[in-house]
Amino acid sequence: MKHGRDQSPQARKAAARITKQPPAAKKIARGGGGDLSRELALTKKAARAAGEILRGHFRRGGYTIASKGKDNPVTQADLEADRMLKRMLHDPFPEYGWLSEETADSADRLARRRVWIVDPLDGTREFINGVPEFCVAIALVEDGEPILGVTYNPIRREMFWGARGAGCHLNARRVRVSRTRMLHRAKVLASRSEAARGEWQVFHGRLIVSPTGSVAYKLALVAAGMGDATFTRSPKSEWDIASGAALVAIAGGTITDIRGRKLSFNNRDVKLEGLIADNTALHAQLLKVAPHPPLVGD
Repeated sequence: MKHGRDQSPQARKAAARITKQPPAAKKIARGGGGDLSRELALTKKAARAAGEILRGHFRRGGYTIASKGKDNPVTQADLEADRMLKRMLHDPFPEYGWLSEETADSADRLARRRVWIVDPLDGTREFINGVPEFCVAIALVEDGEPILGVTYNPIRREMFWGARGAGCHLNARRVRVSRTRMLHRAKVLASRSEAARGEWQVFHGRLIVSPTGSVAYKLALVAAGMGDATFTRSPKSEWDIASGAALVAIAGGTITDIRGRKLSFNNRDVKLEGLIADNTALHAQLLKVAPHPPLVGD
């Protein structure tokens, strides 16, 4: 795997665009205070820049792949996108903490009121397998609560974004969660790997199960009303969930851990015990089946 200062042509082009940004854009990068408009504008720019890196590698192929452990691949694209995001988001806001899947963690973030939580490539397996259901996922949390989220699918050019007081949007369109109220009519977005292992078989006929890509992407689709719910009993990391948690909440939905407990972010242990996210109308029903699936034949 490549490290150090080596960059792909996509990374160099994206960096050149940042360097040449107009004075107005540079002013945005110095944001802060209670108004999130500057952070939101810069986050959307950063997501697009990182997305350009991912799209270039996805189209061209030939990138390096390594492993961080069992079923946990990392690619050259992950690392280049992470460096881009840190440069665009953390450097202009040094008072904010930083938590990213691809950056060595520091306990310093625990003392920061506001923290960026980032996954530069959520859905690495989809990326490697040529499935266009991966994304750049960025959140800003304040006192443990997500207050801004941007999830960007660079292949489909879907920018899901929202912030406290600004509503939830898909590109230029305001979006909200769905209105489905009956569980057997609910389109539930499932993990592709869980579905492949047969873990969702017990729900067929009870839910409309739709295998979909990365966790952050599934959460964004729920926020936009393009799916009614998603859940998993598998532990997830904060960077998998934070951007989607912001979007779901801003769009009128509900997200908790698999037991129904409120989520909190910027913890020392970044692993969370599963999740349930939905349009709120379905949450009580899902809490009855998601933690303990019915037996086949029930």
